[in-house]
Formats: sequence, C-alpha cells, structure tokens
Amino acid sequence: MADIDRRVKRTRAALARALLSLAAERPLAEITIRALTERADIGYATFFRHYPNKQTLLLDVLGGIVSDLADLLQPSAAEGHLDDAGRQLFTYVAAHAPQLRVLVSAQRGSTLEHALRSAVQQRVLASPDFRPPDGVPADLAAHHLAAASLALVAWWLEHDMPYDADRMGRVFARLVVAPTLGP
Repeated sequence: MADIDRRVKRTRAALARALLSLAAERPLAEITIRALTERADIGYATFFRHYPNKQTLLLDVLGGIVSDLADLLQPSAAEGHLDDAGRQLFTYVAAHAPQLRVLVSAQRGSTLEHALRSAVQQRVLASPDFRPPDGVPADLAAHHLAAASLALVAWWLEHDMPYDADRMGRVFARLVVAPTLGP
C-alpha cells in the first residue's frame, strides 16, 4: 500500500510540475491534457486516474501553494513579525512569478478563485494565532484577509512587481493583516 501512495504522490507531483512549467510558457486555456501528460512523462489515461479534468489539477496545485505559503508564513506571523511574513510571501511570489502570474489570471472571477479564497480562509481560521478584532466575526476577518491577500498578490504580479518584496511585505502587514488583528 505504501508503494501505491508513493506512486500516486510522484504522479501528482509530476503533473503539478508540468502544469506550472507549461503555465510559464503559455496561457492556461492553451494547455491540453495531452501536453500535461507528455511534460510529466506519464500516460494520457493515467491523468484521468488522478484528476477528472484540468481544472481539478489546477485547484490541487493552487491548494498546494496555499499550504506551502501558510507553512512558510506561520512562524513569523505567530511571533507578530508581520513585515517578515509579508516579505516571505512576496519573496516566494517573486521566485515563482511566471507560473503564479498565469495561475492568478486564470482563476480570477472563476469558481477556482472562490475555491482558492476559501482554502486561504480555512487556513487562517485554523491558525491558533488568528485573533480578529473585538466585534468582528472570525469568518468575516478571515475572508477579508484571504481576499485582500490574493488581490494584493494579483495586483503586484499584474503590474510587473514594481516594488521589491521588502516593501510589499510592509504594505501587506499594514494594509492587509493589521486590520484583521485583535488585541
């Protein structure tokens, strides 16, 4: 059973890498399942054993990015180092800009955007360090934090990253995170 789990993980990781690689080269709408399987070096039918369609793969990839970012930012945010957490966020985004630019633009206004925002919101709500301001419902504060974070990242990517990650980290801390913090 463990070998099967490892194979599944390897195949899904290969498909995720293929999607991110192809997304840096062309618009998401032009990426076919055939191209994904060729880039991942797996059989065409194998794709459908893991995902019913390309959108589900995209959602899985976006969920993995959210999880990676949450794990990266959690220690700094938990210690109240919001500028550091913001800098880490934008350093990550800068390092993965070509792929994230395509993924962010592909999901805007779609059910994927809702799913991504929901995934971020759930991670925020699950954080033991998340304490919204008095009188602000936790789910509303988490929604604001998720939506504003995604909007700020999208703006930065769409404007060709006009400010460095340090400055964006400070903007993120003050503009997005600070309004959602309680005492």
